[in-house]
Amino acid sequence: MKRFYKAAGVGETEGGFRVELDGRPVRSPAKAPLVFPSRLLALGVADEWDAQGDQIDAHSMPLMQLSSTAVDLIPAKRPEIVPAISAYAGTDLLCYRAEHPQPLVERQAQLWQPLLDWAALTYDAPLHVCAGLMPKPQPEEALAALHRVVERTDDWTLSALQTATGVCGSIIVALALLDGRLSAEEAFEVSQLDETYQIEQWGEDAEATKRRANVRAEIVACRRFVDLLRG
Repeated sequence: MKRFYKAAGVGETEGGFRVELDGRPVRSPAKAPLVFPSRLLALGVADEWDAQGDQIDAHSMPLMQLSSTAVDLIPAKRPEIVPAISAYAGTDLLCYRAEHPQPLVERQAQLWQPLLDWAALTYDAPLHVCAGLMPKPQPEEALAALHRVVERTDDWTLSALQTATGVCGSIIVALALLDGRLSAEEAFEVSQLDETYQIEQWGEDAEATKRRANVRAEIVACRRFVDLLRG
């Protein structure tokens, strides 16, 4: 789409704040009003619109995308989204450890176990660890506890949680990221641990480099989105 406005700004509206393009309020892709709970988040989205060139590139506006998801998709599909996010706990990345080589085994224990311990204490959700890739049933009480955490999450934060969980392959990493237990770079490091180890041994091709850059960018966007949302 060709750029059709000169400047983006932020204004107050009933229930929060809105982004304006030449004074006209921005709407979601579904044409719903975008009322931002936080002025800082609205300013962040306005900056994304201001940064566009002659052509508008939606992929360069992750805050706008997450905001649109929070308004257009989360409320309508919450009964499907909450179980889908919660289901990651049953096969969480952090619970499946390598049997060898020993340096990878040790690195997984060093970086992953503290996060499982944190989740057990913070959410009363202790998850079991196993070696290999065969699925191992997790305690029903832990799965129920994490489901309640997701269920209680507001629509805006749930938008970021959904993206972060999917890109990290771990609900525990995603929760730690959005809770501030992990920085964006730390979340990237722990979720990409296996891939990073393989790259150290065998090198990285262009496709993997591009994919990892996209993963990092999504993680960074989710953390920034929640930081701005909370002011």
